[in-house]
Amino acid sequence: MTLAAEAPDLDILSRFRGSVYGFAHHRGFTHSFLGVPLVAAVVVGFIYLLWRLRGRRTRDANLPPRWGLLFGYACLAGISHILLDFTNNYGVRPFWPFSERWYSWDIVFIIEPVLLVVLILGLILPSLFALINEEIGARQKGPQGRFAATVALLGVFVCWGVRDYEHRKTVAMLRAQTYQGAEPLRASAYPYWVNPFRWYGVVETPAAFAMMNVDSLTPVVDPEGAMKFRYKPEETPITLAAKRTRLGQVYLGWAVYPMIETLPEADGGWEVRFYDLRYAFPGRAPSSLGAYVLLDKNLKVVAQRMGRREDVKSVKVP
Repeated sequence: MTLAAEAPDLDILSRFRGSVYGFAHHRGFTHSFLGVPLVAAVVVGFIYLLWRLRGRRTRDANLPPRWGLLFGYACLAGISHILLDFTNNYGVRPFWPFSERWYSWDIVFIIEPVLLVVLILGLILPSLFALINEEIGARQKGPQGRFAATVALLGVFVCWGVRDYEHRKTVAMLRAQTYQGAEPLRASAYPYWVNPFRWYGVVETPAAFAMMNVDSLTPVVDPEGAMKFRYKPEETPITLAAKRTRLGQVYLGWAVYPMIETLPEADGGWEVRFYDLRYAFPGRAPSSLGAYVLLDKNLKVVAQRMGRREDVKSVKVP
């Protein structure tokens, strides 16, 4: 089950075919309901191969492997991977290839120390208690670690429940405001780590995007008074050419609050930058998880790549 739960992230190997290809296939087939049984079959097949190489030995000769049951558990582990990825703000495409739509719960930061502590304690405490019981001669009742695992799982659900409640409250607060006199078209709240009451809010109005921190314990949006606005760029032949590229199509299909910047090149061409405002946390570069397309003066594609242009030595990408 551990291998099956981790196996979907093997899609990272797609990056060897380039950053655009890797981005297009990240959290794609291996993170879909269609891909779960196939990934599970590969994992169980790998375990079956190891079992054959070991001479078909088991701890109990009267208890042979139940491969069908193992396959079912491997599928369950794969679904748990999709669920955990769904909780953060990157999202998943569970209905791929029938639908390219992304879904995200937006309640947990991509690395959440609170959840890590709860799960790690659920792993190590049973071993510590087992040593104590061994020292005092106490008998072990039931499988070791069952109680700790149950408590850890409940701890995860409690964390999700608290964060979901605070997330809904924050989004409602954002929707109840006006921004430069305009009603919001939509609003989102994205989590910080550890603190379930601190959120990064993004609101779209007809002309702009508003970004601010929100404390869900207070009734005031933007308690720090640091709200920023980014106005929607004008559509031009340059931006349209960049959007028609493979990178542009994939990026705009994934981004929730996409922004595009156009920068002139010395040779008469253009650099078109894509980034998503849901990652433009205060104090963080707006180009996080960004991308760019290089066009010549005739608006022909010269290069396209994930990341920032200044972070790579070579930008000539097929």
